[in-house]
Amino acid sequence: MSSPPPEAKPDEAANAPPKKAGKRKLIIMIAVPAVLLLVGGGLWFTGILPHLLGMGKPNAHDKEAAKVVPPTYVELPELIANLNSTAHRPSYVKLGAKVEVAKPEDAEKVKAALPRLQDMMQTYLREMRPEELRGSAGTYRLREELLSRANVAVAPAKINDILFTQMLIQ
Repeated sequence: MSSPPPEAKPDEAANAPPKKAGKRKLIIMIAVPAVLLLVGGGLWFTGILPHLLGMGKPNAHDKEAAKVVPPTYVELPELIANLNSTAHRPSYVKLGAKVEVAKPEDAEKVKAALPRLQDMMQTYLREMRPEELRGSAGTYRLREELLSRANVAVAPAKINDILFTQMLIQ
């Protein structure tokens, strides 16, 4: 007589409880950054970390060195340019402006480059249409465009702003 076949043993690995190593890794991946953030925040708010990074309060010597120098203004000659208009009647813009430079030594560089600066502004103004200059948005766009072009014209000097003292569109 033959003996019955041995019963197949169920796979022990399938019935084994899940490994806890996965849970440990997850806890470590969450806990370590949280602890680092807490420690870093504590060091920051106690003032230790800013001091280590060189961001501490400036001493008296640094305050003297960091005195604010008032900006210097260079007056530009009055510009009159005819605008690019499609009407039978020509349109003109009359513009008075000052440029603001951060350093007084840059004022001399701007004065030396004044013919180039005037040419750049005249050329740009001649391509403008009267409707492009209407309203505060048009004035803002004109200022931004002239500022970027002026910085190219007077490089390496730096112009911080262009201030319109007079603008007449006719």
